[in-house]
Amino acid sequence: MHTKRVRFIDALRGLSLLGILLANLLIFHYGIWGKDEISYFSLSDTDRGLYSFLKIVVEGSFMPIFTFLFGYSLVILAESIKNKNGKVKRHLWRRFLLLFSLGLLHATYLWEGDILAFYGMMGIFLLLFLNRRKKTLIIWGMVLFILTGALGYGVVEETIEEEKRLSDYIEKTYDIYKSGSYEEIKDHRNNESPLFTDDELETAFLILFMLLFAPLLTSPMFLFGMAAAKGKLFQKMEQEEKWYKLSMALLPIGLLLKSVAILGDESNWTGIFQHLGAQFLSIAYIGTFAFLFRKFSASKVFLGLESAGKLSLTNYISQSVVCTFVFYGYGLGQFGTLGMLNSIFLVFILFVFQCISSYFYLKRFKRGPLEMIIRMGTNLSWRGNLKAKKQKIKVEKVLE
Repeated sequence: MHTKRVRFIDALRGLSLLGILLANLLIFHYGIWGKDEISYFSLSDTDRGLYSFLKIVVEGSFMPIFTFLFGYSLVILAESIKNKNGKVKRHLWRRFLLLFSLGLLHATYLWEGDILAFYGMMGIFLLLFLNRRKKTLIIWGMVLFILTGALGYGVVEETIEEEKRLSDYIEKTYDIYKSGSYEEIKDHRNNESPLFTDDELETAFLILFMLLFAPLLTSPMFLFGMAAAKGKLFQKMEQEEKWYKLSMALLPIGLLLKSVAILGDESNWTGIFQHLGAQFLSIAYIGTFAFLFRKFSASKVFLGLESAGKLSLTNYISQSVVCTFVFYGYGLGQFGTLGMLNSIFLVFILFVFQCISSYFYLKRFKRGPLEMIIRMGTNLSWRGNLKAKKQKIKVEKVLE
């Protein structure tokens, strides 16, 4: 069962990687701000329908799965280090700092939608909960889930100045991303934002606020993942099938809530509906996938997802390389013009290729290149291995 459990986690990570790529497609295609202001772009009826489909079914509902797996894997990794008598928090600090550094490089030199730097910060934050009991993690997760959901109540009114700043930014982004050089795109990405104002103090306060509250806003699924690992979830999948079926019942509820939030008129409850719908869908997707995995784990589809999941870091960065080349001006320049149908087709071609190439890569190598670099830095070993340390045993000589 231990082997099947690991296979399931890797396969679920592969599925979430596909979902994240589909969600990120909106950012690649329209920009991190333009994706929510789709009226600035000319979409056909088909593309508009596909856009709504991604917003309801995909966006915001696969990242929490990846978040859940991050928390789950954190506990498993800590147990592995502890079993080899390693310094758990010391190793994890190095790992998360490396992840944060890689994320900064990714965001600075390649793409604006990076999540690695944030995950590095979250990993350090989660060390506060590493030694907590499962019950404590669930309680904290539920409290933060309710609080973060409540923050979505109300409608944010934009001033005329804010609307003008956003409009100018989206139009400028379109021009630069579609036909600009690499240096022009990098400069725009790193130095301009509709959130920034001429008031440096206001801008600094906004950045500080985001850094302080981001961990609290996203922590529930991290904590639930940690609790699941401590509770040995997915170790005996045949005994957990009833829970998988129960979670599947959240699927229509989640779809309904997100549909109302995205397709309906904006109200004070829109933010709450979208938050709850996204989280419910995440749980439903995990349960549905576990149910299917238990029955069809030997299929080529699951083997492909498992392979992609094992190389998730390398595949995630390579997705940025390919998609920025397709959409940005220094590549094919398809920003804002390729269309949703063609873009989704591109995503599936890319992901199928990643599944197949990951499968054959793992026939020869144990880990991906970026996974190996993180592992080497974490364990301070050229081979990436954490050497088990022998416990010192004091032998006392008994004098008779």
